[in-house]
Amino acid sequence: MALTPDELAAVVARDIPAGSYVNLGIGHPTKVADHLPEDSGIVLHTENGMLNMGRAAVGDERDPDLTNAGKVPVTELPGASYFHHADSFAMMRGGHLDVCVLGAYQVAFDGDLANWHTGRPDDIPAVGGAMDLAIGAKDVYVMMTLFARDGSPKLVPACTYPLTGRACVSRVYTDHGVFDLTGGEVRILETFGTTPGELSALLGLACHSQAAPSRPATPPGRTP
Repeated sequence: MALTPDELAAVVARDIPAGSYVNLGIGHPTKVADHLPEDSGIVLHTENGMLNMGRAAVGDERDPDLTNAGKVPVTELPGASYFHHADSFAMMRGGHLDVCVLGAYQVAFDGDLANWHTGRPDDIPAVGGAMDLAIGAKDVYVMMTLFARDGSPKLVPACTYPLTGRACVSRVYTDHGVFDLTGGEVRILETFGTTPGELSALLGLACHSQAAPSRPATPPGRTP
């Protein structure tokens, strides 16, 4: 019962503090916008120059001039504002964002982030604004699958891919569980379709502190 990307996005949305200024990275993290409560007071920032972005646009709502950084058509909320790309990056680099949600190829137990390149010669580098967000946001959440296509873990003792930022990730949301990274230790906060013990064995967490799920293991819309 691993979570789908939409179900995982709902879990991430649930944990973002009300009133936060938040940037959602390109790809699956953009789905978080579709699950934020209307009364949360959360203000979404996009690096292409917008504040108070809404959910993804559908049907006649689509406007080719109104997109997020991933070129996905979006809606705007009352009070939305627009500004130069340079001003957007100044907000990111200046510590004005409370949370960013990024995808990743790998995250290390100590919070190192690798999400722009696998190191393979045929891969196209795609750092975008990730390095600015990783260092500039007060909390960095990563949303990713826990295992790569070859079955290898993506939450690892040390990253083998080129780094985006060092010791910057505070929490990792995956299809099998949620992990808190504090002081080089990994705490399992929540599991989906597995147990803390099973995840610990798969990830080699025997020497790292873990906690039994402190919140319901059943995500929104799922049954045990």
